Amino acid sequence: MATKREKEYFAKLVEFGCIVCRIKHGVYTHPSIHHIREGVGIGQRNTADNCLPLCPMHHQHGGYGIAFHAGKKAFEKNFGTELELLQSLKDML
Repeated sequence: MATKREKEYFAKLVEFGCIVCRIKHGVYTHPSIHHIREGVGIGQRNTADNCLPLCPMHHQHGGYGIAFHAGKKAFEKNFGTELELLQSLKDML
């Protein structure tokens, strides 16, 4: 269960919108929360501070090269690594 601080941070991410849409197109799109897998074991979830707001197209439904879960390497080639996007997010927040 998320703590009050985590819920507040997730609300801030939703208000910010998809990091990829914001950087690439300068627009807001309603995001879901993507938990970065870097640095955690199989079946574990990263902390709230290591999450990215990604719209459905950039998270799961955009297909290869567009959606993270359709092909991590192609996504990262097109938009940057999870950690690069996280740093951009932190800089923009």
